[in-house]
Order: sequence, then structure tokens, then C-alpha cells
Amino acid sequence: MSTLALAATHARYNLVETSRVPIAVLGSLVFPSLAFCLFVLPQPAVRGSAEFATAALCSMVVFAFMSAGLFSLGIELAEQRAKPWTPYLRTLPGAASARILGLLSATLVISVTAMVPLLVIGGLFTQARPEPLDALGAIALAVVTAAPSGLIGILIGTLTGPKAAIAVTQVAMFLLAFGGGLFLPPQLFPRWLDVASAFLPVRQAREIVVNVALGTAVPLWAVIGIVAWTLVLSLVAVIAYRRDEGRRYR
Repeated sequence: MSTLALAATHARYNLVETSRVPIAVLGSLVFPSLAFCLFVLPQPAVRGSAEFATAALCSMVVFAFMSAGLFSLGIELAEQRAKPWTPYLRTLPGAASARILGLLSATLVISVTAMVPLLVIGGLFTQARPEPLDALGAIALAVVTAAPSGLIGILIGTLTGPKAAIAVTQVAMFLLAFGGGLFLPPQLFPRWLDVASAFLPVRQAREIVVNVALGTAVPLWAVIGIVAWTLVLSLVAVIAYRRDEGRRYR
């Protein structure tokens, strides 16, 4: 069986296992929409402006992918490592990348599903009206720019145990979400926070997705930053995974 076929099998069974805990699925699906309803809809100046509403909707889409990457990968990977089944899987001849690809694919399915109610609410209750091609481009880039968040999740899941993973993931999510300007527009940040925020991968993802949705120029610093974060985190994730394998499964 090829690596891709193994990855598809892992993804399918990851989704089946997740669906057996309905509250876990509902939490992933509802959380971004709930944040949008609590942070955006109560503000008439935001929901009544096409530009502000589109930016806020894009921020919540980035949040949906970020939270799914951190929680689904970070906590799920840490829990899997603590169970006897996963060490057994890692002794089999199948490529380790198949298991990670399967988990990434299952997380992507949940993230895309969580985006649907968010877009429906945004379309019904705000003036967010991006051009169709801009909207499709923004959605595609939301998927691509979620890579650093997913890699951070893999690092958390590889380097921590199940209990520690929950705490570390929660701290990381709030730091990245608030620091990245997902809950509060960066235009309202003080100067020092705005400068510091520009170095966060989530802020860079937000700038790319928002500007594409609005049909405006994407800042070069955001593109360079997201590429750099993806390369560095990929390297660190591979080192951490091999280090874990050398310690536990040699």
C-alpha cells in the first residue's frame, strides 16, 4: 500500500474516531462561529461596513483553521502517543509520514466544515460581500497559511504529554489569536504591539487572507514571514519527531 493510500486510511479512521465523541466535533464546528457572533455581530459599525465586516469574517476563518490545527493536532497527537496503539503502529513498516498526513487531512476536513456556518452567518448578518474570485482565493490561502499553526500543533503533540498539551495549546491559542489581531483589529493596537504582532505567523496569515478578500495588495513582509515560519517550524517538527522516535521506539 502506498504512503498516500495509508494516509487516506489514517484520515478516515481519525474522522471515525472523532465522530464517536460528538461534543468534540460540535466544539470544533461551533467555536469559530460563536466567536464571530460574540465579537463581531454586536458591533454595528463593523457588521454594517463591507470592508470591516469582510476583514472580521476573514479573521474568524483564519481563527477556525488555527484553532483546529492547534487543538486537533496538538492534543490529539499527545493523546495518541500516550496510548499503546500508537507505539505499536510506529513499529510497523509503514511510513511515519502517512500517519501525520492522515491526521493533517482529518484536521483539514474539520476546519473546512467549521468554516461553512461561519460564512453563512457572515453572509446573512453582515455586509461582507467579497468578489467571488477574491473569496475563493482567500479561502484557498486560509488553508495554505494555516501550515504554521498545524506545525505548532505537531510540536506541542510531540514534545508534551496529554495533560500538558491541553494547557500549552490553550496558552498558544490565546497568544496567537489576540496577538495576531483575530479578535481585535491590529489598527487598534498600540505601536509596540503592532510591530511585535507582525512577527507572528497568525498575523501574517490574517494580512494575506484579508487583503486577498478585499482585493488589495498583500504586504510582502507577511508573505516572507509565513514562508519563513513554515520552513523553520517544519525543520523543528521533523527534528522533534525523530528525537521522540529515538527515545521511545528505537
